[in-house]
Amino acid sequence: MPRKFTEKKLVIASHNPGKVIEINDLLGPFGVEAVSASALNLPEPIEDGETFIANAELKARAAANGANLPALADDSGLVVPILGGDPGIYSARWAINPNRETKDFDLAMKKVKQAIEAKGENPEGQSAYFACALSLSWPNGDIETLEGQVQGRLTFPPRGTKGFGYDPIFVPINYQLTFGEMEQGEKHQMSHRAEAFQKLVTRCFR
Repeated sequence: MPRKFTEKKLVIASHNPGKVIEINDLLGPFGVEAVSASALNLPEPIEDGETFIANAELKARAAANGANLPALADDSGLVVPILGGDPGIYSARWAINPNRETKDFDLAMKKVKQAIEAKGENPEGQSAYFACALSLSWPNGDIETLEGQVQGRLTFPPRGTKGFGYDPIFVPINYQLTFGEMEQGEKHQMSHRAEAFQKLVTRCFR
């Protein structure tokens, strides 16, 4: 039987401000007080899993143990089939810029475009999807993990400043706007994270 969430406080096991805001918005209707791992000065664990699920679970467990509170962790990324699934679980690493202290997703989006061009293909309109694994862990080791995806295509140059990460180059199927151009409310209705969260709500919050 899945474990139901009955507590009033949890840790969002992320140091990514965009993810923290998005997950906080999703948690809003449930009256849960959420605090980020960065606010608690929890260290970021080494993400050495080989799947989104493995990385989400190790982050959730590390935060739950570190804070002695339930913790919700997300591992997500952009998957481009023509690149063999890259950047995938390495999506954040593609944004590492040795000349900056913060991640540089402008650089990461350029890398995606250049990698597709290096294969002799046109980056515009290439099939892609966002994948998300969402894990809810308790300090005693109980854990629930759900997955979500949203299919779409790539567009260049990047458009929009409302999202984060690779949002400005991703257009979901049947839409014309990128995730970077959409209002957050609209994105929350259809994103990979929203799909995983709805599955988590059904399993653990109802």
